[in-house]
Amino acid sequence: MAYNEKLEAQINEIWLEEFPRHHPDVEVKKMFGGLVYLYRGKMTVGIVGDNLMARIPSGEMQQVLSEDHVRPMDFTGRPLKEFVFVDPTGFSEATQLARWIRLGLDHARTQLSKIKSQSGR
Repeated sequence: MAYNEKLEAQINEIWLEEFPRHHPDVEVKKMFGGLVYLYRGKMTVGIVGDNLMARIPSGEMQQVLSEDHVRPMDFTGRPLKEFVFVDPTGFSEATQLARWIRLGLDHARTQLSKIKSQSGR
């Protein structure tokens, strides 16, 4: 499946403009038939076809799933925990796309904090 290269360029631009101090820790990999942006090894957002995939902090999932342009990410008949797909109408403006990236980044930082606290550091 091809992914939306225009969306890729928009995400890259927002990472650089909105989150410059985090940008050096971002890696892009091909996954899920598209692209995934990882922050220090943790998934944040991605592109699958024309849709945006986003990781969402667990405390915000209920509210996010109530939005019209959002649905659970489901490849196998079972929704993946803390993953959503966002239809293009949900990120048509740069501020909307920045919000999804911020949520994905928040999720990644939360996961990294949990790992750090579990390791006793």
